[in-house]
Amino acid sequence: MEWLAGSGLMWIEGRFLGIEWHVWKVVGWVGNAIFFSRFLVQWYATERQKRVVVPQAFWWLSLVGSLILLSYALQRRDSVFIAGQAFSWIPYLRNLWIHRRNKSFQITCPACSRNSPSDYRHCPECGQVLSGALDKESVLTKGH
Repeated sequence: MEWLAGSGLMWIEGRFLGIEWHVWKVVGWVGNAIFFSRFLVQWYATERQKRVVVPQAFWWLSLVGSLILLSYALQRRDSVFIAGQAFSWIPYLRNLWIHRRNKSFQITCPACSRNSPSDYRHCPECGQVLSGALDKESVLTKGH
């Protein structure tokens, strides 16, 4: 890496890797890094549970990353970039709301302590009968 720094390829005429850096450029890159990190979080959660999982952190990173990228796009006055980011935050916020609402309808298994949706009759982890399980119709009629 030292040979690269000494060669002038990394810093040329005040530019790092050929990019002119300023505050808004850093904001844009931070937004990109946060937005990209959500894929790492989702991949890790899926590998850990051996099934497709989209954790709450994925939606938070999506929301924060998209809002930072939108602010960068607005500062740059790039209509294509603005259009691409203008409404992307809506489904992320909606998924966070759904996650919060569903969390209040979970039952904890007395045998293994896994949380399951309130309409599950048996724990998917250990098979224990879940007391307090609701059927889907009663959950829907409660207006939640």
